[in-house]
Amino acid sequence: MEMAALGPVPHAAMMLADLGADVVRVDRPGGAMSPLAGAFDPVLRGRTHVVADLKSDGDRDAVMELLAAADVVLEGFRPGVMERLGLGPEPVTAANPRIVYGRVTGWGRAGPLADAAGHDLNYLALTGVLGALGEPGAAPPVPLAVLGDYAGGSMFLLTGVLAALVERAVSGRGQVVDVAMVDGVGVVAAKVWAMRGAGTWADERRSNLLDGGAPFYDVYRCGDDRYLAVAAIEPQFFAALLDGLGLAAEGDQHDRTTWPALRARIAGRVASRTRDEWVEVFAGRDACVSPVLSFAEAAAHPQARARDAFVTVDGVVQPAPSPRFARTPAAPRGTARDTAPTDLGTVVAAWRP
Repeated sequence: MEMAALGPVPHAAMMLADLGADVVRVDRPGGAMSPLAGAFDPVLRGRTHVVADLKSDGDRDAVMELLAAADVVLEGFRPGVMERLGLGPEPVTAANPRIVYGRVTGWGRAGPLADAAGHDLNYLALTGVLGALGEPGAAPPVPLAVLGDYAGGSMFLLTGVLAALVERAVSGRGQVVDVAMVDGVGVVAAKVWAMRGAGTWADERRSNLLDGGAPFYDVYRCGDDRYLAVAAIEPQFFAALLDGLGLAAEGDQHDRTTWPALRARIAGRVASRTRDEWVEVFAGRDACVSPVLSFAEAAAHPQARARDAFVTVDGVVQPAPSPRFARTPAAPRGTARDTAPTDLGTVVAAWRP
């Protein structure tokens, strides 16, 4: 059961549907199925859609009947909303002690910001991650809205729900899984916290090994104003990088006093050719050098094609299900359209024991 919302919940429900779950998405009356993507939204693929007015006793009772038969419910409202609707964990688990009740919020369900509004960028701002991005002395760039919502939200919701289902196989009981995006992003950044604890990470932007501070771990502009990603950290990859660029090795790769001059040498060479010319130069070289692609280029790249990493469903190019399974391969089951939803009573009857 997916209580319709934006952000992590529909993304997590998409992945569960991709992996074979029977997912029913409950939309509110008049609520657009795909408010951001118009009539086609791959994130809503693979569901049965119903409309229910949760302020109506009849519709609420029907949804509760579905919850009483469900393995999992996902909700992403502000704290207290499901409780006020009479569909919070207490009545739902009373009706169905085996249900895994997955909840996700931005700030968490406690603390001074618990009831505050927010979006992906706000949650990143409080984790330290946003403040670590970009150039020194400039405003941090606005990253794609996937770090908070998806990396810190839906992926942790999925992990918690699946772990709770495994535990249920032992205990026979469900439980509430409480996810906060600010917590999840913190865990995603665990490596940075580890380096800070070891004294090998400074909070100043672009002063570290993995934030663009090192000239062999950075993005460079090519002669055609496209870009090349360089991540030649290990010495053998760094040697292959210099060889491909036609540069001689000078001094110690990790001597920070040489980094400004090395960066200038690399930038000058990269700017002398187009991005695709460099792709040809580095083809077959283990130098950790990659072209920076657009979304259209990413879907057409030979590596993506070889793995069928993207599929076209209902005319919409979209990422294929992941991860992949040897015995039970998954396939996307249609792209959601703004069409008439399935009758709520019909779904209840189908789910009724």
